[in-house]
Parts: sequence; C-alpha cells; structure tokens
Amino acid sequence: MHEINFDGLIGPSHNYAGLSFGNVASATNAGGVSHPRAAALQGLGKMRTLLGLGLKQGFFPPQRRPNVDALRALGFTGDDAQVCASVWRADPALFRNTLSASCMWTANAATVSPARDTQDGRCHLSVANLSTMLHRSLEAEATEAMLRTVFANTQHFAVHSAVTPKLGDEGAANHMRMGRAHGASGIEIFVYGETVSGGFPARQDRRASEAVARRHGLNPAHTYLAQQSRAAIAAGAFHNDVVAVANERVLFAHEQAFEDKAALYAFITTQLPDAEIVEVPAAQVSLADAISSYLFNSQLLTLPSGVTALIVPRECEENASVWAWLQSAARSNSAISEVKVIDVRESMRNGGGPACLRLRVVVDDGALAAIDPRFLLDEAKITALEALVSAHWPESIAPAELGNPALWAQCWAAHAALMEHLGL
Repeated sequence: MHEINFDGLIGPSHNYAGLSFGNVASATNAGGVSHPRAAALQGLGKMRTLLGLGLKQGFFPPQRRPNVDALRALGFTGDDAQVCASVWRADPALFRNTLSASCMWTANAATVSPARDTQDGRCHLSVANLSTMLHRSLEAEATEAMLRTVFANTQHFAVHSAVTPKLGDEGAANHMRMGRAHGASGIEIFVYGETVSGGFPARQDRRASEAVARRHGLNPAHTYLAQQSRAAIAAGAFHNDVVAVANERVLFAHEQAFEDKAALYAFITTQLPDAEIVEVPAAQVSLADAISSYLFNSQLLTLPSGVTALIVPRECEENASVWAWLQSAARSNSAISEVKVIDVRESMRNGGGPACLRLRVVVDDGALAAIDPRFLLDEAKITALEALVSAHWPESIAPAELGNPALWAQCWAAHAALMEHLGL
C-alpha cells in the first residue's frame, strides 16, 4: 500500500482578508500584505521535502479566483472584469469571499477511507461541503469535479458528492485513521464539535460524519465518533487536526483535544492493542501555544525505513514550550522518532499548517496506477511548477489591491497558464 499526500498548490490570489471566524491566525493577520509567489513556492518546497524522504507526493491545482461564476449566480452581469467591478463597488465583503485562495488547504477537500476499510473494497472520497464559512462553501462543486478527474477509475475509487449544507462537513481535518499499517484494515475516527453559546462555531456536524461513514461502507464496529473538546474550540482549534493527528499505530494529541478522551482511548486500545497514544500535557504545552505553533497540524508520517517522523512548521521551533517538548520527545522512547522543520510561513499566517495543506490517500498498486498521472509529482514536475509560479504569481497583495482589475487579470492569467501546463 502507498501513502500519497495530495497538497494544494497555493493560488495566485492568496491574501489575508481574515474571512475565517474562529481561526485565530487568520484573524490576527487580517489586513496584512500577503506574498502569493512565496506562498506557492513554500508549498512546493514542502512537497519536494516529502518526495525527498521517499514518500509519494501529489497535488491539486487551485480553483479560479475571483470566482465569477459564483457572482453571476447572485445576479451580477457583464464580462468577468465588469462583474468583479460591480461587486467590489456594491459589496466589498462579498467580493473578498470570492477571491479567497483557501482551497489550498486540501485537508478540507474530502474525507478519505482506504479500500481495506470499505465494504466494496474501493477507496471512497466524500467531498466536504464547508458550509460554515461562505468563502469555503464556494469550493465544493469545483472540488468534486477535480476529484472525479484525479480519481476517475470507478474500479478503484468512489467519489461522493457533498452532504447537505445543513450539516457542516469539513473533510479529513476532522477524521483520523489508525491501523497496524497502511495496508491493514483499520479503525476510523470522526471528530465532531458542538458550538457553545457566544463562542466560536463548531464546524463539523455529528450527522455529517455519520453520513460519510455510512456512504463509505465502514464497519460500525471499527468506526468511532468522538466529540472535540469545547475548550479546544473556544481556544481557536476550529478543526480536530489543530489538536490531534494520527498515523498507523500512533495517535498524537493534546491533553485537551477531546471531550471524553478516556472513552476514545479505550476504543483505540481495544481495537488496536499495540496502539501508541502520545499525549502532550497541557501543563507543558498550553492550548494557546499548541494552536499558535500548529504543533498538531503537523504531518505524522511513516518513512520508507519504518521510522515515524513528524513534519512541523518553523513556528514550532520558535515557540519555547513546544520546542522543549519536541526535543524531550525526540530523546525519549517516544513513538515519534524524528522531527523535521519546514517553512510554510505564508500558509501559517492565514491559518493553515502542514497538515492543512495535504489530503492523505492510501492506495494499492492497482489504484496508484489508475490515478491521473498529471497530479502525481516528481522532481522534474515540481521544478516546472516552480518556474510557472515564479513567472505568473503576484509577488505581493496588499488589502487595497483586492479591488484592482489588474490583480484579477493577473490571477486569471496565472490560472490559465497552469491549466494549459497541465493539459486541463
């Protein structure tokens, strides 16, 4: 079995509009100057790092922004530039939502169940509706079309449309899979939230998680629904992957990640007796430090050597308590053997760390061969994408520039160049 991480290529409209209520980093940096070219190159650098570690790496292209189709559906008319100009004059807040490059965070693209877990023996992917936030709710239709292109072979893959928007579903960011190995049948853990009056919204509805589990044909005995802790949501952990991440036999979580951790841990150890639960005490790393550093929004991976590695953002190295804990864990007999630091600063400033940027898909040889090869990377393809980004992506975007027709034209031209490069 092969683990493939599909990262989102950060789009040319990457900007800091602060659209995501409950996302502390997004709100903190709202109104700042973004650097789309550097952001995309940082993301490609992360992909190159994982490729260099011997892992398979894929990518998803960004969606076209500004999203003129969404604006036309709201009654605005004219050519693309005229539509955007009308909306910028009439409702700048609405327009900023259609300019967002948030589809870069492919952990929110879909929930994925490997073939070993499903009743029909296919890999199932359910598109996330992302209905809690306007700018993200505009992504589902294009995401589904992309997934049906990448995973078109119905012998190996089943792609499901998003569940009803009335039931918020945020994809793999609220889903964890554990097992003895990627190739073994596993347990699947869906994490939902409940909104506390006056607090940040909980984005994952329990019934949406239940629907995804049913549609994927999962064994109920190997499926668990866990409630994210209210304290974590209140602190700004808008997704489970901000406070917990799993890989094969290892669960890496903050002490305050779950509302009833004892029940969850009991389920894990009963189903997977050799599971290793690495819990970080709140006394050593507070929720605030965990969220600001995105310690748990790291990628927990099994390297080809069998070693378990944690790919962390540079912000972890810059946080004293987080780095002290990581150094201590690396010296102990922890299940996490290696810690590697990467720079995804531009994504981090907008509220997404290494794990936000990737959708993990586990496949066998036959399914791997059935994936559209345009979306699977090697060194040459990454180099070509880096050259394309350097030639077409804006160097920077200040808030005042969001209403500039020259910026819209540059973003559309960059997207068109990428589509031509991919033959899409």
